[in-house]
Amino acid sequence: MGKSQSSHRIMIYEQPELGGETMELTDDCPSLNELFNRNDVYSCNVRDGYWIFYELPNYKGRQYLMNPGEYRRFNEWGSTTSRVGSIRRIAM
Repeated sequence: MGKSQSSHRIMIYEQPELGGETMELTDDCPSLNELFNRNDVYSCNVRDGYWIFYELPNYKGRQYLMNPGEYRRFNEWGSTTSRVGSIRRIAM
């Protein structure tokens, strides 16, 4: 049979090069600040699925498509800032 829905898993880090405190998400996050008390992601590892980083909470502002893989610095996903306000899973 298999899974009824695609699995999503992303690890976000408070420092570049996958360093510092790590937080794992498996679901949408409308406010990174409310969930983790921070608005910055300096690196991440997309383990499963595809995600979108939004610059502002509630899925607003600039968007960055996150394909599976490691992003060691925020410029690797095309951003000029570490600010991430919300994160959403997407189906491909």
